[in-house]
Amino acid sequence: MSIAVNLDEKLVNDARAQSKVLSRSVTKQIEHWAKIGHIAEDNPDLTYSQIKNILLGVEDYHSGNIEDYKRGDL
Repeated sequence: MSIAVNLDEKLVNDARAQSKVLSRSVTKQIEHWAKIGHIAEDNPDLTYSQIKNILLGVEDYHSGNIEDYKRGDL
């Protein structure tokens, strides 16, 4: 479901700049920021790097890009 929302012009301009660098649409960039913000509010002890690495791990899992851990492997 989509809804129309009014956003601050500076936020949209910042998202536009970031979206070009990261090859996302402006909408996807704002959705990304909202997702990160939501996770950060629910987990205030996590840093941005930790959140990013967790999301990368989840994506690896869903993509099947995993292997069994063997004790002693680094």
